[in-house]
Amino acid sequence: MNKWRRKRSIMMRYDLTAHMYDQRYAEEQEAKYKAGLEVLAVAPTGLILDVGCGSGLFFPHVADNAEALVGVDISRQLLIQAKNRARSFSNIFVVCADADHLPLRQGLFSFIFAFTLIQNMPAPSVTLKEIAQIGNHHACFVVTALKRAVDLETLSVWLRHSGLCAISLRDDELLKCNVVVAVKA
Repeated sequence: MNKWRRKRSIMMRYDLTAHMYDQRYAEEQEAKYKAGLEVLAVAPTGLILDVGCGSGLFFPHVADNAEALVGVDISRQLLIQAKNRARSFSNIFVVCADADHLPLRQGLFSFIFAFTLIQNMPAPSVTLKEIAQIGNHHACFVVTALKRAVDLETLSVWLRHSGLCAISLRDDELLKCNVVVAVKA
């Protein structure tokens, strides 16, 4: 299947199941958010990007500290839910976009989060490279990948090829994913 067909298939699947996304994934996602923020060890401030934001479940975890938070997703139905969740904050913006072609200025964001995104992408190294370009020189990146889909060695290779260097890894048996904090190499 070519790259666009794979993305379109994933987008359509999330559009069709958006109405039950929170019910289905909230508990698992909350555990990832908590782990990612613990591993990060600093409160995310400044401009924050949530790539693959889904229904915006992560927004309340960082919005209060953010100058602005931008959530990006390819699923329009999930973004409708994210937009509704963002209404209670004045500093959250949602954008419908492909993570491989982000319509955002390079070097803009201080913190970039990509929870459970890269295993859905046809070329994860390309996606991570695009995400890395959006971060400023001192940006911190929190990336998670489902353990059943991506082993640690593969994740490490993707990070290196994208110009990111892992500075922390959490491989908790209770989590369904590995949580990596990275910086630009």
